[in-house]
Amino acid sequence: MAEEHSFDIVCEVNMQEVLNAVDQSTKEIGQRFDFKGSKSSIELDKGKGTITLISDDEMKLKSVIDILQTKLVKRGVSLKALNYGKIEQAAGNTVRQIITLQQGIPQEKAKEIVKIIKDTKLKVGAEIQKDQVRVKAKKIDDLQAIIAKLKEKDFGIAIQFANYR
Repeated sequence: MAEEHSFDIVCEVNMQEVLNAVDQSTKEIGQRFDFKGSKSSIELDKGKGTITLISDDEMKLKSVIDILQTKLVKRGVSLKALNYGKIEQAAGNTVRQIITLQQGIPQEKAKEIVKIIKDTKLKVGAEIQKDQVRVKAKKIDDLQAIIAKLKEKDFGIAIQFANYR
């Protein structure tokens, strides 16, 4: 009975938690004294997976980012899943920044993960499936060793381990 065990390495963001963090941030911005009369706002586009930040100037924009990051961390959303766009001028003397939420592992990162798994010399198989990596082995201990090894590394993206069977 040579049963195979497996797990997936994924990069997913819980959109409900992001929505909650955006709502909390918007509420805090509305209540804070230093934002009175400010044109600061945060908008989430679930379809595109983007967060648009608008504020009066770069200093206030940095405060808005700080508030949002604090709320995201409290809700368990990794800040590594955020890709910040450049700060650009918007209408009405405001500045805008678009943050893209990382969904799925980019191909080059997936190749890097597979290479690290192969370098461990354990009897495991790793294959890239679209935007995730599936790892298979006969021994559960080998899979746990791979998870421990990958947790030590910083890939610059938020990775989770799912479908552990």
